Amino acid sequence: MYKIAVLPGDGIGPEVVNEGLKCIKAAAEKTGFDYETVNYDFGGDRYIAEGSKGDPLPDSALSEFKDMDAIFLGAVGHPDVAPGVLEHGILLKLRFTLDLYINLRPIKLYPGVYTPIRDKGPEDIDFIVVRENTEGLYAGVGGTLKKGTPDEVAMQEMVNTRKGVERCVRYAYELTKNSTDRKKLTLCDKANVLTFAHDLWRRTFNEVGEEYPNVEKDYAFVDATTMWMVKNPEWFDVIVTCNMFGDIITDLGAMIQGGMGIAASGNINPESVSMFEPIHGSAPKYRDMNKANPLAAICAAGMMLDHLGEKEAAKLIDNAIATALASGKIKDLGAGRMGMGTAEVGDFVAGLI
Repeated sequence: MYKIAVLPGDGIGPEVVNEGLKCIKAAAEKTGFDYETVNYDFGGDRYIAEGSKGDPLPDSALSEFKDMDAIFLGAVGHPDVAPGVLEHGILLKLRFTLDLYINLRPIKLYPGVYTPIRDKGPEDIDFIVVRENTEGLYAGVGGTLKKGTPDEVAMQEMVNTRKGVERCVRYAYELTKNSTDRKKLTLCDKANVLTFAHDLWRRTFNEVGEEYPNVEKDYAFVDATTMWMVKNPEWFDVIVTCNMFGDIITDLGAMIQGGMGIAASGNINPESVSMFEPIHGSAPKYRDMNKANPLAAICAAGMMLDHLGEKEAAKLIDNAIATALASGKIKDLGAGRMGMGTAEVGDFVAGLI
């Protein structure tokens, strides 16, 4: 019996999460595992209803999440709440408090999906990015001096610890080692310029790599990585990188795999609870219109089941998504352009499961 916390969140979040849950139900019935969901209404509407003050995500909820097997998140962001309040108060708080130190992003082009890269197909665009998720430039170390004056100084420091780098690198090695079709691990860094921070990354990558003699090692500076992702994406199997670079290259990855409508991610702590979500935003203009694309949320649901060890169920969801997209019945991945509504896409995929 798996216990799953469900945070639909804001905007289109509740709609796409509903379709993800629909597909989890179909996969569970097909493969025979049991689960229960616990719903939480944290988000912009609740924050406004409570007077737009206080903590958008109380510590008591975080304690409950630690007892869950997984967290399924929709989207965070509300047009009537100042930017950053919900993002920091919910999303980043979850990542840092629960120590979700791996951001896992599959970059996979499904058959029948358009990619802007000419002459590349599903056999070329199929790799995984392992992004360090709790350190780097997003650790929040820095500040300003003489703000608002001509002499203003702004500083944001990149924080890298041996522990943080090593556990991320080791996760990437283990992922590559245990994969049946991914044998090369590429370190994406900027060691030629960021000589202190990324010397740590490179030394750690090399030292840990001695324990994995069967994993092919490669190196690419981040600027070269972005070029090769466009020119030769088939060169990559697994990429491991720091927080900032991972943030950038995974958005590029979303575009070459067909757009935000198909991109999902996992925020993972291998020793504790992990969180899964579509990477798109809350898109409030499409809220309650039955126009949002739920496929990224369905992909996230499949990632969650795979992480929980329900490999057969995860494969069923992935195969159903591939079949649905190859059928030609889903015309486009953009909101309102799919040729069917949000619920209809979810019904279609669940039916294929």
